[in-house]
Amino acid sequence: MSDDSIYYLGFSHFLGIGPVRIKLLLSEFKTAKNAYLATVAQLKKILGEKLAEEFVSFRSRFDLNKKLSELTDKKIRVVCQADNDYPSSLKNMNDPPICLYIKGDWRSYSFDNQLCIAVVGTRKPTSYGIKIAKKFASALAERGVIIVSGMALGIDTVAHRSALAEDGRTVAFLGSGVDIIYPLSNRSLYEQIVYKGGLVISEFPPGMTVKPGLFIARNRLISGLAKGVFVVEGGERSGALITARYAAEQGRSVFAPPAPLDCEMSFAPNFLIKEGAKMVTSVDDILIEYNIAAAVGKVQNNVKRSLSKEEAKLVEVLGKGVSRANEISLFLNLPIENVLKTVSSLELKGLLEKNSEGYYQLI
Repeated sequence: MSDDSIYYLGFSHFLGIGPVRIKLLLSEFKTAKNAYLATVAQLKKILGEKLAEEFVSFRSRFDLNKKLSELTDKKIRVVCQADNDYPSSLKNMNDPPICLYIKGDWRSYSFDNQLCIAVVGTRKPTSYGIKIAKKFASALAERGVIIVSGMALGIDTVAHRSALAEDGRTVAFLGSGVDIIYPLSNRSLYEQIVYKGGLVISEFPPGMTVKPGLFIARNRLISGLAKGVFVVEGGERSGALITARYAAEQGRSVFAPPAPLDCEMSFAPNFLIKEGAKMVTSVDDILIEYNIAAAVGKVQNNVKRSLSKEEAKLVEVLGKGVSRANEISLFLNLPIENVLKTVSSLELKGLLEKNSEGYYQLI
């Protein structure tokens, strides 16, 4: 962490200051360090006298370096707004998290260059909803899309498990501290996500217990990280509708499948379609929004799983339309000779070809 980043950690642990107030403080003091070390007299202009005094009292007791050491011991990574690897999709929100607390290999992700789709829905899905969630999450993960959800029971759980079954990547945002597993029945899912290369993330400091209002705040991050939100099922007061509303406010695409009219849980997708969400009947209806070639899905699972790390990355890049060797080299930050070697290997495996214009394309 940078010198400035560690002060975000301090602010994140003080419950009186959240994304809105930190934004005001940064506007006034320019850096988190300046804001964190400001006097009561300086702080009360932004926080008011009572909250300013409470913060200064908290600051005198809170050991920044000790807390960072504790988190390191627990294998919890902290990424703050000042860090270069803080996702721009979250940073550009009106209320970005002060910090992200992460379980999993954060360094293997590059969210600014990878497509994330949120798959959300009710905690009490029908057999139809389970089938749709599994079908779409599996197909998206098979094509290299990161599946984002909230690790709740029902549709969220189906989405995460379907991605993992395809050896795909998935991100779970929690409405509690990243070390608090909720619901407890999803302990095995939590462990599998971390073990199999996924991420569990929270904006709330470790140890924060579950509270109803935190789930609503969590929903804005699910939609914020994703480029689009796929709402599978939900009732009239479903949290999935809240996520869809956040998505619309954040300029994200909202997708929904047609759903049976005689089912209570069909309200959310059918309502969203009437309100302008894109009705989808296949995964290609989603991928076409992001100019991802359907050809990525033609790579069979047994072949994909035999690819090296470099080959898998190149297949993913080609699915995004980057197709000349020099463009691939720049995109992956690899020497051109490494790219050409990997391209040759994939050509031998019958997964790509070079067309008459010199562009590489998946077969």
